[in-house]
Amino acid sequence: MPQRLIAWIATPCEMSSAEAIVIENEWGQMSIEPIFTKYYGGPMDSVFSPEQLHCTDTDTDTDKGFDETGILYDMRYFDYQYIRFIFNPLGQAFMQNSHWKDSAWTNIANCERGLAREQHQERMMVFGQNMIDVEEKTVGQLLVQEVLHPFYIFQVFSMALWFADDYIYYAACIFVISTVSVITELIETKKTMRRMRAMSRFSCNTKVFRSGIWRNLDSEELVPGDVFEVTDSDLTIFPCDAVLLSGDCIVNESMLTGESVPVSKVPVTEMALHQLDLSIANIPGDVARHFLFSGTKIVRARPGTTKPPKKQPGNGSTAPQPQRGLAMVVRTGFNSTKGSLIRSMLFPKPKDFQFYRDSFRFIGILACIAFAGFLVSTVNFIRMGVPVRLMVIKALDLITIVVPPALPATMSIGTSFAIARLKRSNIFCISPTRVNIGGKINCMCFDKTGTLTEDGLDVLGVQCGDTETGKFGELFSRVSLLQSAPESLRERSTALLYAMATCHSVKSLNGDLIGDPLDLKMFDFTQWVLEEGGMGARTSGVSETVHNRSKGNLGGIVSTVVRPPGGKLFNLDDIIDGKDSFLELGIIRCFEFVSSLRRMSVIVKRLNSPGMDVYVKGAPEAMIDICRKESLPHDYLERLSYYTHHGYRVIACATKFVPTLNFLRAQRVKREQVESELTFLGFIVFENKLKPTTASVVATLSNAHIRQVMCTGDNVLTAISVSKECGLINAARDVYTPRFLSGDCKSESSKLVWENVNDERITLDPILLKPVATWPEHAPNAPEFPRYSHLANDYVLAVTGDCFRWMVDFAPTSTLNRMLVKGQIFARMSPDEKHELVELLQGIGYCVGFCGDGANDCGALKAADVGISLSEAEASVAAPFTSRTNDIGCVVSVIKEGRAALVTSFSCFKFMALYSIIQFTTVSFLYAFASNLGDFQFLYIDLALILPIAVFMGRTEAFPVLNPKRPTANLVSKKVLTSLIGHILIQFTFQGIVFTTVRRQEWYKPPVYHRGEKNIEGFENTAMFLLSCFQYLLVAVVFSVGPPYRKPMASNRPFVFITVGLVILSALMVLIPPQWVVQVMQLLAIPFSFKLFILFMAGIHLCVAMFAERHVFPLFAGWIGSWMGRTRNEDTSPKRPYVEGARSDFAGLASTPSSPESRRPLIGPEEFDVVVSAPDPGRQTRVSGKIYKAVEEEMRAT
Repeated sequence: MPQRLIAWIATPCEMSSAEAIVIENEWGQMSIEPIFTKYYGGPMDSVFSPEQLHCTDTDTDTDKGFDETGILYDMRYFDYQYIRFIFNPLGQAFMQNSHWKDSAWTNIANCERGLAREQHQERMMVFGQNMIDVEEKTVGQLLVQEVLHPFYIFQVFSMALWFADDYIYYAACIFVISTVSVITELIETKKTMRRMRAMSRFSCNTKVFRSGIWRNLDSEELVPGDVFEVTDSDLTIFPCDAVLLSGDCIVNESMLTGESVPVSKVPVTEMALHQLDLSIANIPGDVARHFLFSGTKIVRARPGTTKPPKKQPGNGSTAPQPQRGLAMVVRTGFNSTKGSLIRSMLFPKPKDFQFYRDSFRFIGILACIAFAGFLVSTVNFIRMGVPVRLMVIKALDLITIVVPPALPATMSIGTSFAIARLKRSNIFCISPTRVNIGGKINCMCFDKTGTLTEDGLDVLGVQCGDTETGKFGELFSRVSLLQSAPESLRERSTALLYAMATCHSVKSLNGDLIGDPLDLKMFDFTQWVLEEGGMGARTSGVSETVHNRSKGNLGGIVSTVVRPPGGKLFNLDDIIDGKDSFLELGIIRCFEFVSSLRRMSVIVKRLNSPGMDVYVKGAPEAMIDICRKESLPHDYLERLSYYTHHGYRVIACATKFVPTLNFLRAQRVKREQVESELTFLGFIVFENKLKPTTASVVATLSNAHIRQVMCTGDNVLTAISVSKECGLINAARDVYTPRFLSGDCKSESSKLVWENVNDERITLDPILLKPVATWPEHAPNAPEFPRYSHLANDYVLAVTGDCFRWMVDFAPTSTLNRMLVKGQIFARMSPDEKHELVELLQGIGYCVGFCGDGANDCGALKAADVGISLSEAEASVAAPFTSRTNDIGCVVSVIKEGRAALVTSFSCFKFMALYSIIQFTTVSFLYAFASNLGDFQFLYIDLALILPIAVFMGRTEAFPVLNPKRPTANLVSKKVLTSLIGHILIQFTFQGIVFTTVRRQEWYKPPVYHRGEKNIEGFENTAMFLLSCFQYLLVAVVFSVGPPYRKPMASNRPFVFITVGLVILSALMVLIPPQWVVQVMQLLAIPFSFKLFILFMAGIHLCVAMFAERHVFPLFAGWIGSWMGRTRNEDTSPKRPYVEGARSDFAGLASTPSSPESRRPLIGPEEFDVVVSAPDPGRQTRVSGKIYKAVEEEMRAT
C-alpha cells in the first residue's frame, strides 16, 4: 500500500533535485520526509566528517552545490526521527551529521580556544539548538491517530450497524464506553507525552568562552566546539555531551547506566582525543573517563591549575586568570547520549514476538468464519424473503459478533497485573511488552561481581615476594602484620602498603569516601587517611617551579594526598631540624584503569624525598609482561592458580622508583614508559563472597531447565570456582579452557588448544569441541578416560575474552556455535564483548535474559530480550527491568510473572475467542427463522458477564515454583488449536441439543415471522440465551489455568466471587426471574422442568469441558503431533541435524562484527526510497529456527 501511494503522489528523481525522500527503516516502516534547502556558505568539513568527505562519487558534477575551495553554498537536509541528514554533493547521498568531529580536535590547546561568533553561527545552522524538545501532538492529531486504529474503526462500523438494526440501547452503551475509553487513552497519552517532554527538555545558564571572552548564555545556544565552565555553581546537570579539558568532576550517571556509585572524571588526554569516535553507540571505557554525558548530575566539580597571568590591554598590567574547570561540547540535542536514549523510547524497536503475530492471524481466521456465516445467512434470508436492507444488516452483524473489538485491551490485562505485582517487589518495568517475553527465557546470562557475588569484596590478605627464598612469603591478613614483616619481606611489604594506599580511584566527598567498591575495600584495609586538595587533576599546566616549593603540603600541587592513621601534619620546623618523621604521599598523576590493558597506575611523590615512585595494580596475567622476570617469585603461577581455583579474586601490584622524575616530566611521560621494567611486590587477595540468595536462585533456574551463563571481566579460574560454589556448574563436570598455542586473537593463523582444567593432557578437538578419546599406546601416565561416552560428553567450556574474540572473527561458524552452546563461563570479557555474546546467543535461537549491575553491562542489558539491572534507581533506561533489591532473586520473579502473564494472555484470548464463537453459534441458530438476541440480552452478556470476567480473570498470581517446561508462545500450536476447536464443537453440540429439544416440546409454539421486524421473542431465543449465559461463565472457569504457571483459580478470590455471583444471578434468571427482567430481556415463560433441563445441560457442559481440557485434548494434541512427525519422517529423507562446516546465513550475520562505517546511515542515488540506517544486530541475528537445538543434538551424538 505505501509503495502504491508513493507511486501515485511522487515521481523518482535524482537525489540532488529531490523535493521529498521516502525512508524505509530496518523494520519495514516507511515515511515521507520533505527536503529543505537553505543558504550555508561554509566549508564542507564543518558539516561532514573526513570519512564522509572521502565517500566520493566519481561521476559527481563538482559544480553542484559547492566549489573547488570546499565551500558548501546550499545546504539540503531533512530531519528523520529527530536526526538530521544533510546532502553531501561529493558522495551524492544524504548523511547524518550526528557523528561529526572537528578535524581541529587533535590537541588540548586547540580545544581550549573555543569558537568565534562566525563559527558558532555556522554550527548552529548545521546542528540546530542544543535542545531535546519532543514534539507534543495536538489533541486533534492524537484523536485521529486513536480513531484510525483498526479496532476503533471496526467499533465505529459495528456501532453504526447496531444503530441501523435498532439496537439503540446496546449501541448507545458501547458508544459511551468507547468514547470514555478513547478520552481516557487520550488523556493518558497526553500526560505521558508531557512527562516525556518535561523529562527530556532541559536548559540552564552556562558560562561559555566565545570570541575570546566569557559570556553567560543559555545552554540551548551551545554547539559542538564550544568551551564552557563545569565549575559554575549554577550548573548542576550537564546540558550536552562534552569532554573534560581541565579540573576534575564526580558525576552521578545512574539515569543513563543504572550505576548508583558516583563516577570520577579526569581531564582528557591527546591520545583520548584521537581515540574519540562519535559514530559508535557506546563510548569505550578508556575515553568514557574523560567524557561528560548529557543529563548526568554533577556531584562535585573542581577547577584546574592556575593559568599564567594575562596581559591587560593598555596599561600592560597583569591579572591572574580565575581557576576554572573547562569542558568542550562534542554533541548536542538529540545527537547526545541522552538524546539517543530519548529517541530509543520514542521509536522503540518493534518486538517480533510470536504470540502477537499469531493473535492477529487468529483474528483473521475468526473473520473467515464470520464471512462463511455471512454467506450461509444470506442464502437463508433470501429463501425466507427477508428485505434486502435487513438481510445485509443482519449478515454483517455476524462479523461484529465473531471479531470482538475489546480483544487487544483484554489481552493486556494480565501484563498490567504482572507489572503491578513486580512493582510491589521493587522491580520496575519501562517496557510492558517485555513482560510476556520474560516467560520464554531459556538462557540467562549473569555478570559476576556485584550480581552473583557481593559488591564489596573483603580483603583476605596480602602476600609479598620473599627476597631470600625467591618465593611468596606468608599471607598477612591485617595491616599491622604487614608493617611488622620479617626483614626479607620488609621492603616489598612497605611498598605494597604504599601501592594499596595510592593506586586506586577513591575520592573524598563531604568527608565520605566514594569510588569502586573493590578500591574502597582495599583502601579500608590500609586504615590510612585520604585528603583531597582544592586543585583538580589537570596536569599539563603544572609549572617546574612548584617542585621547588618549600612550604605547604602536597595538597596545593596534587588532587589527592594520603597519610597513615594518626600521622603528624606537616611541620616545616621538624624538617629543618632533621626530624623526618612525617609521611605523606601525594598522587601526582593517575593512569586510569583500561579494560584492554587490565591495569591502572599512579605516579606518587613522597614529601622530602627525591624522585618519584610508580605503583601499578592489575590482573596478575597482565603484570607478568611488564615486571622484571627476576622480581617474580618462582611459585607465581602456582600461587595464582591456587587462589583462583579456590574462588578468590587476585590483584597484583608492582612498583619502580624513578629518581630523575620531577613534576613537569611526570605530566609528559607516556604510560608505556611508566608501566615497564617494574618490580613485582605481591598479591592482594580478595574473598569472592556469594550473595545469600545466589545459590538458591541458581538451583531454582537449573531445576527449571533454564541455561545459565556467567559473563564476567574477572579471571577465568576465579569464575570457574565461583560457578561451582554457587552451583552454576556441577562440581563433578569437567571444565575446558582455551589458550593460544601460537599467535594471538588478532591473527587468523593462530592455534587454539582446549585443555581440561584438572588435567591439561585431556583436550578437545579444535573443530568439533569434543574430548579427544584417543591416546598413544603405551604412553606413560596416560589419563584415564570415562568408561561411558555420555560421561565424556558431560562437560562445559570456560572461554576467555581473547579466545572469544578469535572464535568470533576467525573460527568456522559450526565451531563457534558449538562454543556458544557448550560455553558456561565467559571470562575477561569487555562490555562490548558481553553485548556481542548476547547477540550471538540470540542468533542461534535462544531467548536471552541478562542480569547485571547496569554500569559496564549497559549494551548487553539493552540487547537482551529481557534485561534486568540491579540498581538503587527506581527505573533507568539502562534496561527494561530495574530491581532495587540487589540480588538475582528478581530474575526468578520476572520469569515467573512473565510466564503467568503469557498464560493469562493465552487464557484471555481463548476466552474471548470462545465468547465470540458461542454468541456466533447462538445467533446463527436464531437466524434460521430470522430471529436474533435482544438489545438488553446483548448488554447483559457483554457488560454483566464478559467485562468483569475478562478483567478479573487475569488477576491470578504466578505459581511460586518454576516448571521445567516453558509455556508455549505459539497461538496456532497443536495444543492451543486442539483445545479451541474441541470447545467450539462441544458448545455447538450442547446448543444444538437445546435448540432441537425445545422445538420438540408439547408446549412449544413456532415463532411467527413478521417481515421487516426484529422477531426477538421466541422459545428458541429464551432457551439459547439462558444456556449461553452459563456457557460464557463455564468457559472462563475452564480457561482459568492454574498450575504449573499460575496459582490455582481458588486463590483469585475476586474472580471466584464474581463468577459464583454471576452463576447465581443467571440461575435465578432461569428459575425465578422477576417480571421486569422477563420483559426487559424479552423472555417467554417455559415450564420449570425445562428450566431444570437447561441447568442440567449447563452442568454437564462444565464437566465435559473440564474433563476434555485436562485429559482428552492433550492426548489428541500429542497424537496429532506424533502422526505429523511420522508423516514428516516418511516424506523426507534422513538428514543430519547439524552439518559440519555448513555456514548458516543467520550465524554468519551474528558473528560478523559491524564496522563504524556500516553504522553510518547513507542514502545513495540508486536507493532513492531506502534509508540504510544503523543496522540493528538484534534484528539481524533473530531467527525462526532453533539452531542451538540442532547443535545440542549433534554434540550429544556419540
